[in-house]
Parts: sequence; C-alpha cells; structure tokens
Amino acid sequence: MIQGIGASAGIAIGRSFVLPNWEWELPEQKIDVADFAREFERVYEGIRTSKSEIEQIKDELRDVVGSEETHIFDAHIAILDDPVFMNEIQGIIQRQYKAAEVAVKEAIDHFVTMFDLLDDEYMKERALDIKDVGNRLLKHLLGAPEITLPSDTQPFILIAKELSPSQLAHINPQHVLGIVTLAGSRTSHSAIMARALGVPLVVGVEAKLEEPIQTGQTIIIDGSDGTVFIDPEQSIIDSFTELHSHQAEAKKRLHGIAGYRPVTPDGKRLELAANISSFKELEIALSSGAHGVGLFRTEFLYMDRNRFPKEEEQFEVYRSVAERLGGEPLVIRTLDVGGDKQLDYFELPEEDNPFLGYRAIRISLDRQDLFKTQLRAILRASHYGQVKLMYPLISSVDEVRAANAVLNEAKRELEEAGLPYDKGMKIGIMIEVPAAVMIADLLAEEVDFFSIGTNDLVQFTLAVDRMNEEISHLYEPYHPALIRMLRMTVEAAKRRGITVGVCGELAGDLRALPIWLSLDVDELSMSSHSILQVKERLLCTSQEESKEVFEQLHGCRTSTEILAQLNGFMERIDKKTANG
Repeated sequence: MIQGIGASAGIAIGRSFVLPNWEWELPEQKIDVADFAREFERVYEGIRTSKSEIEQIKDELRDVVGSEETHIFDAHIAILDDPVFMNEIQGIIQRQYKAAEVAVKEAIDHFVTMFDLLDDEYMKERALDIKDVGNRLLKHLLGAPEITLPSDTQPFILIAKELSPSQLAHINPQHVLGIVTLAGSRTSHSAIMARALGVPLVVGVEAKLEEPIQTGQTIIIDGSDGTVFIDPEQSIIDSFTELHSHQAEAKKRLHGIAGYRPVTPDGKRLELAANISSFKELEIALSSGAHGVGLFRTEFLYMDRNRFPKEEEQFEVYRSVAERLGGEPLVIRTLDVGGDKQLDYFELPEEDNPFLGYRAIRISLDRQDLFKTQLRAILRASHYGQVKLMYPLISSVDEVRAANAVLNEAKRELEEAGLPYDKGMKIGIMIEVPAAVMIADLLAEEVDFFSIGTNDLVQFTLAVDRMNEEISHLYEPYHPALIRMLRMTVEAAKRRGITVGVCGELAGDLRALPIWLSLDVDELSMSSHSILQVKERLLCTSQEESKEVFEQLHGCRTSTEILAQLNGFMERIDKKTANG
C-alpha cells in the first residue's frame, strides 16, 4: 500500500495500463538563412492546426463536463497566441539556425524549467499546460501519431507520469476505471477534469513507489483519501469490492431522499445548499436536492483566460444561475484570489506569507475598478432571482463599510443608467479569521448574514498551513478553540437577528451536524456530493439531543475528547435508526 493525494473521489479496482512517456528524439541539424521563412510557416501552420484541434475538444466536452470546465482549453489557446512564446521560438530559429520542431522543443523546455523552479504550486501546474500545448504543436511538426488508450480490452486503471487535460479529454469513463499519476496535485487542471468526469484519481505517488507500476498489475485506488494498493491480497480485494458495492447501493438509496424537506424529527429545518464554481456543478447540486447555492465561487470566471472578465460576461453567468435556481437563494462571493489562487494575467507581488497577504477583499478594495465591475454585474443579476452578495476575508468594520461604499457607487451608476436591480439585496460576510469572530457582535450590526468559512478559520486560529505535510497533523477542525469560536459567532448573529450559515468543509462533515443543530444555524452549504448524506443524517437527528451533546463538548479539553463524543453520538443515532 502507498499513500498519495486523493484528487477525485471514488473507488476503482482493476488491472493497470501504464501510459508510455513520449520522449521526442530530435536531430541537431542546422538550417540555412534561406529556410527561415519556410520554418516560420511550419510553426504558423502547426499553431493553426493545434488551435483547431483544441476547439474541437472543447466542443466535444462541453456537453459532458459543462462549459466552465472547458475554459481550461482557452488557456491552451492563449499560450499558442502568446507573443512571448512565439518570439522565443522565432528567436531560436534565427539565432541558432535550428529547425522549427527543435526550436519549439527548446522553447517548451525553457518555459517549463522556469515555471518548475518557482516555489508556487499553481505555477508548477501551469508548466504542465505549456508542456501539453507544446507537445501538441510538436506532434504536428513531426507528423507523429497521438498515444491512444486501449479500447478493446477490459476496463483498466490508467497509470501515468502526469496527465494533461488534452489526454484526459479523450478518456472514456467506460474504459478507464480510475487514474493514478506519479506527479500532480488537487489543484491541477487534470484533477478538475477528473472530478467533472467522475473518474477516481490519486496523484503524487512517485516518491512512495519503491518499484515502477507495470501494465497488468492488479490495482485498487481510493480517490477520497489517496490510498493505492498494488497487487493486494485477495482479502483486501474482497473488502474493497464490498465497500465499492456498498457505496453504489448507498448512492442509489440516497437519491431517493433528494426531494425530502431537510427537517429533524423534532421540527428544526436546516437548509442544505451547495458550494459551486460552475453551471455544471449547479445541475449536480439541484439533482441532489440542494436548497439554492450558499457559496458561488466567482474565481473560475477570472481563471484560465488572458484578461479580466467584463461586466457583461459576469452578468450573463450570474443571471443564468439565478434564473436556473427559480427563486431559490444564490449567495455570490466576490473575487477571492491570492494565496493559492493566482491569475496568469494579474501579477501579484511575491510574498513570504501569501495567505496572510494581498488577497480577497484586500485586492478588491485596492483595485476598486475591478471590484465595481463585479458588483455592477451581481447587482444586475439580482433582478432575476434571490441573489445575495458576500465579501470574503473580512477582519474589520472598516472593510465592510469601504466595500459597501463601492457597492453604493455601483447602485447609483445603475440607477442613472436605468438598469434594474434588487434594492433589497442582502449583504453578508464570511467569518474566516479570528478577528472577525472576536468582533462578530460589531460586524453583525453592519450586514444581513454571516457565513462561516471553517477551512480558513481553523487554519488561522491554529496557525497551521494544512497544505504543509510537516504540520498538517496539527490541523484539527474539532479543536476546543474552534468550538468556542463557533458558539461566539452564531450567538452574536442571533442576538442581532441576522441569519448564519456555514460554507467550509465542516458543513459537509456528518460528525459536526449536532454542533450546527445545537447552535441553531440556519444553513449548511457544501459540495454537492455531501448533500444527500447530510440530509439522511439530519432526518434522524433531533435538535434536543444535539444540544445535550454540544454542552458536553464544552467540558472537553482536547480534539480527541471532542471527536470521541461526536463519534459516540453518531453511533447511537445509527443504532436507533437501525432498530426502527
């Protein structure tokens, strides 16, 4: 057994097929000055053909994964259109008298090496995009065939050094049970594609392998926790086969409760909404019985492109989601970039601590031109549904007032232009830094709702970077400090009479449900695949029993003690449910 990184949930069991690495063997032959024009034209033709292929891939995938995920390929087209990339190729041809394919290979290697040297996971993943685009261009210059996956054999688990979005686009989920890549991360474009396609994926296993995986070996992968078994014993195969079967049965059973009202046996209604970043995710959420969208991450509109999206582009997306929800609530979070989320065309400063730096609302208040464009688009969309606006990473009353000042400017501009918007649109903030918790009573006087972002709140409260493997074990979402902070936040909101929701990972954690019921939280917003599981648990968990458990948590001194109480409560509910 080896431990990788779970990047797309699901269990897969089958034989491995190892995708061969394509290594280009290019001769170092020189060309004459008279050949420059011909070599340039070969490059131009290769670029035209490559762009045409990428557009075709986009069209083929759009109905499968949604239009937002296909924006990945817009980034690939942007690379081919980038004058810096083209100038590098032309410069190598002219300065070194090298053929077009050699120049392209050297340009790829140059940019990939440069990006790989950066201490930034996002930029490293962009190096794979450059390599993907460059290899497509090389393929045309060399007249080489694409590596194709077997389609006439039993379904298999694909093993690759790394997998580009272009390669993943040609995968047939009926043939590929799951994927293991030696390199990669959860934030890679390939991981995004795999999740959209519903293919289990484990990445980053290279350092754990003592010997390379060979084609034909029996493999088991769990895309949730990143576990990979290579040639396991029959007992392990039987165990995971049974688990896979149970998951399939549970999934089928859960879909039967999608239309049920989210109410506890003693009458507490807890709205279950979805976190989404694309229209495709919205459709999945609605099929899971989501009550609206509690967190619309707008970052995807800004990523994988070469410029900031215009007001009209944003408005069309926000309006489409609002209309599709048919009056159900839509909480739109303003731009939250910086930290681990970068934009290729927006140069952010290099920082020693980017998570504590220039990001989220801080960028918006600094670049009010960009901020107002987004606010105008959100306001205009509010005319078409129950739209709510939410500011991220708020730590002071001043920030809320400054953001609202820009919002009021946007409102005045729309009124002058005669453009309609909902004048009663609700304004909220994310509670995700300790400062916001400590002044929650003051912030509650400024806004209409809170949404607790537990991911960052845990990270900032415990001073733990959860992406840092050396200290990730210290990331404890059930730390006693967090339990107290949650209570402080919700009580401050309730005293002021504003609603409060939760949109971090803890919202979808079944163990945390009695905490939310006891605190009388109004809404939980989570990834779509968690909604039905939480609803099933909610239907058999009373609020009164939850209050008893929550009071016991305040007597606990450690995360271990708190988890023991919550796990014990879950077991009691399970037994009660099993006994009818």
